[in-house]
Amino acid sequence: MSLDIQHIRSQFPILNREVNGQSLVYLDNGATSQKPKVVLDTLDTYYEKYNANVHRGIHTLSQEATDLMEESRRKIQAFINAKHDHEIIFTRGTTEGINLVSNVLRNVLTAEDEIIITEIEHHSNIVPWQLLCERTGAKLKYIPLTKEGILDITKLDDLLTDKTKLVCVNQVSNALGVVNPIEIIIQKAHEKGAWVLIDAAQSAPHTPIDVQKMDCDFLVFSGHKMYGPTGIGVLYGKEDILNALPPFHGGGEMIKDVTMEKSTYACLPFKFEAGTPDIAGIIGLGAAVDFINSIGIQTIHDYEKELVDYTIQRLSEFEEVEIYAKDAEHSGAVSFNLKFDGVHSSDVGMILDKKGIAVRTGHHCAQPIMQHFNIPGTVRASFAVYNTKAEIDTFIDGLKTAIRMLG
Repeated sequence: MSLDIQHIRSQFPILNREVNGQSLVYLDNGATSQKPKVVLDTLDTYYEKYNANVHRGIHTLSQEATDLMEESRRKIQAFINAKHDHEIIFTRGTTEGINLVSNVLRNVLTAEDEIIITEIEHHSNIVPWQLLCERTGAKLKYIPLTKEGILDITKLDDLLTDKTKLVCVNQVSNALGVVNPIEIIIQKAHEKGAWVLIDAAQSAPHTPIDVQKMDCDFLVFSGHKMYGPTGIGVLYGKEDILNALPPFHGGGEMIKDVTMEKSTYACLPFKFEAGTPDIAGIIGLGAAVDFINSIGIQTIHDYEKELVDYTIQRLSEFEEVEIYAKDAEHSGAVSFNLKFDGVHSSDVGMILDKKGIAVRTGHHCAQPIMQHFNIPGTVRASFAVYNTKAEIDTFIDGLKTAIRMLG
């Protein structure tokens, strides 16, 4: 790829630090990515020069802060190609976005309705729907995994019925890095009149997203996985659907008029944004989008695919390594284990950490996947645009040490 990776890396101050006396090799981007200087500086600049509450003041600082925040909303609208900027709702992250939708559906669903999820979901795209079904009596069904660890899409036609009201699926598995066939799922769900929610937490940093082309009804993602701050995320929803749903939180900003007898609610997006938002986080997320755009999300996707393919190639050199869903399409991550009896993924992770290599170990908040494979967890290496093949080689050298010590 024609990327100046060293220039990109120079924009991330944390990559200069050492861990346990070794140069940091950060391969835990699926949990959170590092932040470029432009995002860090944007946060400092907001608090140093513009700090004020938004949408509430006629004074200059308030108006400037409001303008910066709403500019970020428009940046995110363009980033996912939403039709309207008011279809962009700011949340604390993917988890809150999913919980927002599940909570506002409490008075919409009945015991006759059905929701479909999948066995490859993060807990945040399982538990809210379990809670919703417990409260409404609706039935929760799921698309199972095949033996190889990919969705058994052949089961979808039997699962979908006229009672299906919502289908929820991640675009990319956080635990395995597997890319799911969301286009087929959306098409078939819509044929039954169901809405579709896409968890894009693991895809937004890695691949172009076009919600109009995708035709999903909801889409959620988090800022901190795409070079932005923690504690900020996005819920996209189609305008007509969001207008038809009740508010999530009550309080300031989300109202039009309040009397002691009754309240009426503000228009989109403010109906779903009660209280003072994370203004700095929103503006910082806008700066993260600018950073991604400065490289190009398709360019990032293509480069990271090289990293993933190279990692699978290197891991395949070892007969002691089992790669999960090895032959599936991957994006951003690879998950594996050592085949030795009694060896836990955390044993590998601790040895790698001693060499300055950060990976994620455990069940990755996706226990049903681990139950499917009958394992307690995996080692996951996950990537960002600042990673290099040289770092993967360092990671492989560290894995060789783990194999010698644990085998």
